[in-house]
Amino acid sequence: MNIDSALVRELAELLAETGLSEIEVEDGDRKIRVSRQMIQQMTAAAYPAGMPAMPMASAPVAAPAAAPAAEAAPAAAPVDAVKSPMVGTVYLAPEPGAADFISVGKTVKAGDVLLIVEAMKVMNQITAPKSGTVTAILVDNQQPVEYDQPLVVIG
Repeated sequence: MNIDSALVRELAELLAETGLSEIEVEDGDRKIRVSRQMIQQMTAAAYPAGMPAMPMASAPVAAPAAAPAAEAAPAAAPVDAVKSPMVGTVYLAPEPGAADFISVGKTVKAGDVLLIVEAMKVMNQITAPKSGTVTAILVDNQQPVEYDQPLVVIG
């Protein structure tokens, strides 16, 4: 197999830009998969004022063929949790240094902004689907999230 290193680099850059943990492309008989390990977060001090800090990633690594059997099963998510509509990075505040949109115990109305999920350089406001009290915030600021991942519980 002839490996196109430029394509691998381009895919690695796409991972970094989008916050995805892996990407796979297929062209005829050729299939290339690039994945990376995520680091929780980087300090906002490394970025210019007003620009949200982005998670950093290590160099692309080969993904394991199967998950180890000893790995613990993820905890069951609350049924009434607000879930992420996309893959991206969570921001709990409108900008670095600003107060968070919500906190545990805060009352929200349907349509209130709960947090932001950045996907492909677009800041997407995630709003409350119903009125109630925030009983749990299941993500941290600047945490990468997957599609359908529970974010916030409103009771």
